[in-house]
Amino acid sequence: MPTIALVDDDENILASLKVLFEGEGYTVRSYTDGAAALAALSETPPDIAILDIKMPRMDGVEVLRRLRQASNLPVIFLTSKDDEMDEVVGFNVGADDYIKKPFSQRLLSERVKALLRRTRAGTPGAEAATDKKPIVRGELTLDPNRHACTWKGEQVRLTVTEFLILQALAQRPATSKAAIS
Repeated sequence: MPTIALVDDDENILASLKVLFEGEGYTVRSYTDGAAALAALSETPPDIAILDIKMPRMDGVEVLRRLRQASNLPVIFLTSKDDEMDEVVGFNVGADDYIKKPFSQRLLSERVKALLRRTRAGTPGAEAATDKKPIVRGELTLDPNRHACTWKGEQVRLTVTEFLILQALAQRPATSKAAIS
């Protein structure tokens, strides 16, 4: 099973998420500060990381900024910061998803599964996902293999959920138009 790194200074959150993810069969490594997490994540990368933003020694944004210099590790921010600009900053430094506290453990679990499905190239069953052709609808291009979106040639950052919704609409343009009418 995949390995999840949990990085949060709240011991209660770490404990409850560890129980949740280990119960689902994941290997879980947890860290209570950003600096310790960065060293461990760089040395032995997990399959996915869930980072808090507000932490001692090094905040989650800086951890991700440094990780992105050498890694495309899938990262979900799980944070009490709820300002829209915090989300924008999170996505701009390379977060794949952003979940605000308080949060649903079930929803977090499903987002982890979706992100892992999308990023598991080369694993059994992933071959079918890598043959998908880009979807082009006018100025919109969606690449299901990389979960990349461009509009008028410009890269658009989307969460996993946003990409999947847009992909579903783009795959059925006639149905989508009828539903809007």
